[in-house]
Amino acid sequence: MTDALDRLDAEIAGCRRCPRLVAWREQVAATKRAAFRDEEYWGRPVPGFGAHDARIGILGLAPAAHGGNRTGRIFTGDRSGDVLFAAMHRAGLANQPTSTSRDDGLAITATRIFAAVRCAPPDNKPTPAERDTCAPYLHRELALIRPDLRVVIALGGFAWAAFWPALRAVYGVAPARKVPFGHGTLWQADGAPALLGCYHVSQQNTFTGRLTPGMLDEVFTRAKALAGIG
Repeated sequence: MTDALDRLDAEIAGCRRCPRLVAWREQVAATKRAAFRDEEYWGRPVPGFGAHDARIGILGLAPAAHGGNRTGRIFTGDRSGDVLFAAMHRAGLANQPTSTSRDDGLAITATRIFAAVRCAPPDNKPTPAERDTCAPYLHRELALIRPDLRVVIALGGFAWAAFWPALRAVYGVAPARKVPFGHGTLWQADGAPALLGCYHVSQQNTFTGRLTPGMLDEVFTRAKALAGIG
């Protein structure tokens, strides 16, 4: 399984299926932000990161233009990641509270992080068609970590919506009716990981207080309980 997941990660990193996203991610990588002008940007799709036998999955929207698209690791090098990894560290799921580069020594425990769309989108807004084009990667990744996965935290409504097709494709289950996204909303069914909603760790949510550190800690406490992690 480890080799298969590594091969999938390599395949994702070489994807060029969405012309708009390819053009944008490469434009950002070429022009750069002034603060990172001396760095070489990744400028490609960003694979998942974390344990191959993860019990907790964290599903985000897409890499940030000057975060994952720069560093090559999801949530690494941006302020959303600062919030996420700090919370994971408090929960005992990360060995350090920050992540700035792929070689910064970060290790996460029993957790894998991935995105509904693997390329940085303009204005941080992928289209439904781009989400659907990228969906098979999510489905294949979930299938490879399926034996151990117990809960997926969906960061925001976009990730929440992206997970329902994955449930049908990978686990053969679906809710009887639409389940709207909400912070703290939990959906469970036999034979599939639980789905737990959480406001996205974006600056818009954290700077305004819509998502507080305490709220995020509660989500991780609940996720660990669902995953059977003491």
